[in-house]
Amino acid sequence: MGDLGSLFMTTQETPNRGLPAQSGFNGLGIAPEFLKILEKNNFITPTPIQRQAILPAMEGSDIVGIAQTGTGKTLAFGLPLLQRLRGSKSIGLIVLPTRELAIQADEMLQKIGRSLGLVTAVLIGGEGMGRQIMALRRRPNIIIATPGRLLDHTEHGLRLDNVGIVILDEADRMLDIGFAPQIRKILVLVPVKRQTMLFSATMPPEIVHLASAYMATPVRVEVAPTGTAAELVDQEIFLVKKELKFKLLEDLLNECRGTVLIFSRTKHGARKICSAIGDMGYRVAEIHSNRSLGQRKEALAGFKSGRYRILVATDIAARGIDVQGIELVINYDLPDNSHDYVHRIGRTGRAGVIGRAVSFATPDQQRDVRDIERLIRKQIPVIPHGDAIFLSGGTSRSFGRNQHMRRAPRKWRRI
Repeated sequence: MGDLGSLFMTTQETPNRGLPAQSGFNGLGIAPEFLKILEKNNFITPTPIQRQAILPAMEGSDIVGIAQTGTGKTLAFGLPLLQRLRGSKSIGLIVLPTRELAIQADEMLQKIGRSLGLVTAVLIGGEGMGRQIMALRRRPNIIIATPGRLLDHTEHGLRLDNVGIVILDEADRMLDIGFAPQIRKILVLVPVKRQTMLFSATMPPEIVHLASAYMATPVRVEVAPTGTAAELVDQEIFLVKKELKFKLLEDLLNECRGTVLIFSRTKHGARKICSAIGDMGYRVAEIHSNRSLGQRKEALAGFKSGRYRILVATDIAARGIDVQGIELVINYDLPDNSHDYVHRIGRTGRAGVIGRAVSFATPDQQRDVRDIERLIRKQIPVIPHGDAIFLSGGTSRSFGRNQHMRRAPRKWRRI
């Protein structure tokens, strides 16, 4: 494919790729019947990723879209997918990292395509193969799948040689959790002549290599610089000893009256945090890989509806969380890698509403804090708690009623 620097065309470099002057979804190559469906479902104004990705996708270009979770990516690839498959003998294939994301993608596509007779098959773990085989026998227009379960079906006779459009959503996360071999195998099983769209919140070298190997001069659409944290999120780091974390969490929950999403690094930690919060009398649910698909669905639905005010999650499970109005994200544990920090805090600060993200760091996590700040190109205010030292630049300030805070010695205020 040549050198990586010349791999991509950007929306600005490609003729007539500038943002259309027309208002709403007009001028993006969307057929009148789909415009009516959008209006009926109150999709009035396209998000930046939709405005930039839909037109080249409608024209059949390969797409690499860089955008945070919750920016409207599903509609950005879903509309071109549905319209281009209309009347075609080819089918679409959407591959995502988690069950929850697959279910949510199906819900969005059904919202747009149900009245047009759209048939989908969702292939995910945690459900019996039999029901999914029956769904495949109905000759779906679109298959929505997690990588492992999709390959399970190919080993039981599913052929992918009629796939005309492939979507890889949350591609960076799929690579992070070890799905690279499965993704490459899937891309070998589908026809070489196809349209491929890849969406990711970040652009690590592995994504560039994947695009170089399996895509044809893709159009790169980036609505925020790679690694950019959500603009409408106030970020803070509380420096706290490990044994004082839960006391700090309790103080934060007592002060916040809105919805709260808490991240734990491990599923065992998530279970313990959820149990302790429940003992405090809060409506709380947990979502991680030790929960069954039914339990995860119930927890997510309850969080969306307000039945649960607090949700405790691990990184893998949380990629299916697309909930509006989350007031506070708490990183009870810092993530294993800095990119996950960007994904986590992107769950708040949406739809023009200011959100808040609070992270707990122990005194030995100075390098982790530096890595996060380097990625997001921003210093995060760090508030010392108890006897902990101050790791980072920024202005220390008190937080509500918490009496454990104090200013750090001046010599610790710079990394």
